Amino acid sequence: MAEPGAGFYPYQAQIDAYGNGGFRFADMSHRGSLLCLPTGMHAWAATGPAEITRENLQPMFDAAGEIDVLLVGLGHDIAGFDPALRAELREHKIIVEAVATGGAVRTYNILLGEKRAVAAALIAVERAR
Repeated sequence: MAEPGAGFYPYQAQIDAYGNGGFRFADMSHRGSLLCLPTGMHAWAATGPAEITRENLQPMFDAAGEIDVLLVGLGHDIAGFDPALRAELREHKIIVEAVATGGAVRTYNILLGEKRAVAAALIAVERAR
């Protein structure tokens, strides 16, 4: 897990904007992909769907008791999400919805606004759609 100042914001926040290779939230700008967890907002190394691994989703598993739904933003295109990884998350009682990043951001904001136990793994994109 990242330390403060190294791609970490200690609160879960709504996403104000996405695109230009990053995200805006909490009056800040973040370049790169992002994990949005009950423990805060974390920089995420994945740059495409093929780079989503058990290892780089470890923070999700660490917070599994606080998450009901995980929204995965796969970039611009909807791609396959590893069935074994989906099954393992389901074993932790986490429902996975893998969609384009824009849809994931919008749904994440709605569910967070409803105070639902939601998390997101968002791959950064250059252009918002």
